[in-house]
Amino acid sequence: MKQSLQLKLGQQLTMTPQLQQAIRLLQLSTLDLKQEIHEFLESNPLLELDDDEQLINETPASIESKSASETTTDNTSSEEPRLESEWTESIPEELSIDSNWDDTYQSSAAVSDNNSYEGDGDFESRNAQSESIQDHLIWQLNLTHMSDRDIEIAYAMIECVQPDGYLSITPDEIWESLTTELEDLDLDEVVAVQHRLQRFDPIGVCSTELRDCLLVQLEAYQSHPLYKSTLNLIDHYLPLLGNRDFTQLSRKTKLKDEALKEVINLIQQLNPRPGSVIDVDDTDYVIPDVSVKKRNGIWQVELNNDALPPIKINETYSAMASTAATTEDATYIKTSLQEAKWFMKSLQSRNETLLKVASCIVSRQIDFFELGEEAMKPMVLHDVAEEVGMHESTISRVTTQKYMHTPKGIFELKYFFSSHVNTASGGECSSTAIRAMIKKLVTDEPAKKPLSDNKLATILADQGIQVARRTVAKYREAMNIPPSNERKRLI
Repeated sequence: MKQSLQLKLGQQLTMTPQLQQAIRLLQLSTLDLKQEIHEFLESNPLLELDDDEQLINETPASIESKSASETTTDNTSSEEPRLESEWTESIPEELSIDSNWDDTYQSSAAVSDNNSYEGDGDFESRNAQSESIQDHLIWQLNLTHMSDRDIEIAYAMIECVQPDGYLSITPDEIWESLTTELEDLDLDEVVAVQHRLQRFDPIGVCSTELRDCLLVQLEAYQSHPLYKSTLNLIDHYLPLLGNRDFTQLSRKTKLKDEALKEVINLIQQLNPRPGSVIDVDDTDYVIPDVSVKKRNGIWQVELNNDALPPIKINETYSAMASTAATTEDATYIKTSLQEAKWFMKSLQSRNETLLKVASCIVSRQIDFFELGEEAMKPMVLHDVAEEVGMHESTISRVTTQKYMHTPKGIFELKYFFSSHVNTASGGECSSTAIRAMIKKLVTDEPAKKPLSDNKLATILADQGIQVARRTVAKYREAMNIPPSNERKRLI
């Protein structure tokens, strides 16, 4: 086989680094993009925060009124303004190399009163509850007078508490695990410690089953006139209540409907998952990317400019590209400048694409903003991609983890996309609208005789919407609506 050189011409699509960066920024959420911007600010000296962005966006009238208010405030103040010479005298000419700025100057946030509210502070993170159920129980245990032997049993039992407040193992298993550490340990001692822990906050914690948990909480209602009837129901007929067999409950407890209803209402005041009151989840924030408002009868879409920090090119560093002392410095500055420009261009392209797609969604879902979920129209990615002249993959990236603030709440852009179901008149109905109809029908259904999935499908068919029973069941489960036998309740 002979080797030879051949010349071929061909075309091939390649993704430039700039295009890859633009696509990556397009699919980032607002929080991820904010972190990306801060990382780029740290790595590229040619890019900096635009502190004057707020002043640029202000109108001359607002600036004039703001200056007037500041002048009035200065005139009414009892303290004389601090002279520039006093500031100059208080600043040393040089600081030691190993010194810290905070050692010399204390920030205003540090000297502010603890009881005062800082507008830019994070109230949720400073006041959010972060302890677990074990920490909450141990804190109460340290304040309780118990013997060392009982405290050791209590610690072993608290370690077995699950997030819902129940024990993951039985007291017998706890007793077996402690027999090697504690001599002559009886099961009654473990049970006694369990009974004491069950009275800790939240009441009913450290129980092994639902019955014991509810009975402990019921002790607080001993003065209730139906206390004994409620105690009897929980102790003997709790499975019947779970199955909502009110006929059997009324016959076995010998209670009439009104009395049985009051007993059930009393049980519903108890917490079957006592550990759920101890919230260990961090606060989640949703920052809307766009907002929709109605002005002069027209729905308008605006970008949330406050969601991302404003950035600009550092003019001082960019001017050094032509006056750099060495070629390496000039090359580094020019390269960083080009990267900064491409980054800002990618951000601008992201904002333009997001605004274009959001405007298209609003124009297609006007009925949703006017009438509600039941008026939602079917829409898929292809519909928006065809209207704005983009690929479906681009629309998917734009609408993922992007949120829209509307008068009806905050929705993810993906929420407005749904499949369609044919109607009897030959039209189409959105699956989101069907879910809203099912939810409304379930809300208005009779309490003693809830609507079954088959009945819901029949009612929708009477309204011209052809949907199968299994489809109704799928939509109902997606909205966390229990089946008809679990929705049955007394009047």
